[in-house]
Amino acid sequence: MLNAYQVEFAKYKKLGSQTLAQLSDQALNVVPAAETNSVAMIVRHLHGNLLSRFTDFLTTDGEKEWRDRTAEFAAVTYSRAEVEAYWTAAWKQLETSLADLTDDDLSKIVTIKEQAMTADAALCRALAHIAYHVGQIVLLGRMANADKWQYLSTPR
Repeated sequence: MLNAYQVEFAKYKKLGSQTLAQLSDQALNVVPAAETNSVAMIVRHLHGNLLSRFTDFLTTDGEKEWRDRTAEFAAVTYSRAEVEAYWTAAWKQLETSLADLTDDDLSKIVTIKEQAMTADAALCRALAHIAYHVGQIVLLGRMANADKWQYLSTPR
């Protein structure tokens, strides 16, 4: 069962990585409309989320006191190096945590924002969250590179 999560998370990591590789440095920071996020902001948010959720995954609340969620959505211009560092660190934290788990751990109770749930439910929640945001990254990437987009799956 745990292997299925690892495979699915890896698919979204690949989609996001392939999209980031197609974007210009400028496109990383384009905010397409009021009250929306740039690709860089979404990556920064995923970084904060995954570090918080998957640091001491089985033993501490997934919403860490040190996380500053508001700052993740601040209007900041990020360099490509910063975006790639956030992306890499987020996935490293997730992958390290997953590697430390066993199928037996999936029935253990974890806490996120003081809400108890099984580790299995928390992983399902994390996968849905990542899928949602990687979908946003891919859409923004396609918008930025409409004329030269390299399809990540079957072309239209």
